[in-house]
Amino acid sequence: MTRLLMASDGVIVLLAGVAAVQATTASDALDWNVIGFMVVLGAVLAINCLHLLGAYRFTKLDRLIGTMATVGLGWVLTLGTVTLIAVVAGALTTPKQPWLMVWFAAGLSLLLASRLVLNLLLVRWKREGRLGERVAVLGTGPIARRLLMQLNGRSGAAVHIAGIYDDQRDDPAADGIAPAMRCLGHPIAGNVDDLVDDIRRLGITTVIVALPLSADLRLAAALNKLSLVPVDVRLCPDDFGLQLGAVDVSHVGGMTLINVMDRPLRDWRWVAKEIEDRVLAAAILALISPLMLVVAALIKLDSPGPVFFRQKRYGFNNRLIEVFKFRTMYVAVQDANAEQLTRRNDPRVTRIGAFLRRTSIDELPQFFNVLRGEMSIVGPRPHALAAKAGRLLYQDAVRYYDSRHRMKPGITGWAQINGWRGETDTVEQIRKRVEHDLYYIENWSIGLDLKIILRTAFGGFTGRYAY
Repeated sequence: MTRLLMASDGVIVLLAGVAAVQATTASDALDWNVIGFMVVLGAVLAINCLHLLGAYRFTKLDRLIGTMATVGLGWVLTLGTVTLIAVVAGALTTPKQPWLMVWFAAGLSLLLASRLVLNLLLVRWKREGRLGERVAVLGTGPIARRLLMQLNGRSGAAVHIAGIYDDQRDDPAADGIAPAMRCLGHPIAGNVDDLVDDIRRLGITTVIVALPLSADLRLAAALNKLSLVPVDVRLCPDDFGLQLGAVDVSHVGGMTLINVMDRPLRDWRWVAKEIEDRVLAAAILALISPLMLVVAALIKLDSPGPVFFRQKRYGFNNRLIEVFKFRTMYVAVQDANAEQLTRRNDPRVTRIGAFLRRTSIDELPQFFNVLRGEMSIVGPRPHALAAKAGRLLYQDAVRYYDSRHRMKPGITGWAQINGWRGETDTVEQIRKRVEHDLYYIENWSIGLDLKIILRTAFGGFTGRYAY
C-alpha cells in the first residue's frame, strides 16, 4: 500500500504542476524545459521528503491530524527547495511566480484530500476486520498453550483469536482419548476440516500451526488441507525449530512465527490488482458497448430467449458466483450445470452462438462480473459446478484442485493463452490447466497481467479449441 501511495503522490504533484502552468501562464511565454525540470524535480523530491518525514509508515496512516501535518510540512519543504534550486540556477529571475502559488495550493489540497480519503478507507477496513489479524491456532498441546499465553498477555496487539482447532479431534487413531473442549479458556472449534470451512466463512487471515515439528505426518496432512484456502500459514517453532536453517518469519502479537505460505495477493498487491481490474474493466466496457449492443440484437433475431446466460460457478475462496455470458445455445437445451461440455459442431449451439464462441465474444459480459468485484480480468478461469475430465469431476481428477480458488477467477488467464482451454476429454488436460493456473497464482505481477491481456487481445482466446 505504501508504494502505491508514493506513486499516487508523485502523480498528484506532476498533474498539479502542469495544471497550474496551464491555468496561469500564456502559452507563448512558456519555457517547458525549465517548467518540466521543476515539476519533475518537485515530484521526486516530494516523494523522498515525505518518506524521510515518515509519511509512508503504515502504522501512522490512520492518525489523520498527524498525517496531514506531516504531508503539509513535506510539501512546503519540497516546493521551497525546488524554488531555491531554480533561482540559484538562474532558471527563475524571482520566486514570486503566479503558477508556483497555484501549484502550491493545488498540490497541498490534493495531497491532503488523498490522505482524508485514505483515512476514511482505513477506518472502514478496520471496522470490517480487513486490516486486523484474525488468527486461528491449530493445536492444543504445550506449544499452543505457550503461544496463547503470550498472545493473551498482549492486550494492545491487533490480534483477534478467531478459534482454536485440534487436528486430532474426532480422529479414531487418537488412542480413544476424549477430545478436550477448551484450551486456556478458548473453546475448541473443531478439526482441520472445520478450520478450512471457517477460513472461508469467517475471513480468517492467518493460521498459526502450533504442532511439534517432529510430528511430520500430522503437519503434512494439515498443511495440505490449508493449501486449499487463501490464508497465511505460520509455524510456531518448538525446540526442534531452532535447528532449522534460514527461513522467513513474521511477527503476530509480538511473537516470531515461521512463514510457510502466503496469500497470493496481500497488502499493496491486493490494492493494485483491484485498481487494475476496475479501471481496465470500466474502460473496456466503454469501448466495446456498441459491439455488445449489436451482439444482443443478433442473439434476439437468431433465436427466442434472453440475451444473457447466467451460470453458477466457483469463485474466490470456493464461493459461488453467477457468471454472465451471451447466450449461445437454444433455450430448450441449455445446460446450466455444464453436465456436458460443448463439443465441435455441437447441435445445441445457435448459428450466432457458434460465431460468438469461436471468437470468445460470448465472454464479454463477464466484465460486469469484474466491476461487481466477483472476477478479475486475468486469473484462473471459473469452471462450471459439474464440469468433468473424462468421467471425473474436476475436483476429483486433480489433487488439491481448490488451490486455484485462492485468487479471483478471470476472464482470461495463463492457461488459456497457452492453449489449455476447451474440452477436457482426459484427466491430463485439466491437470495441465490447473498447473498453469497455479503458476500464475504463485508468480502474479501487473506485468504478467498486461502480458496475458495483450496476448489475449491478439488471438490468445481464439483458435482450434474455441467452439
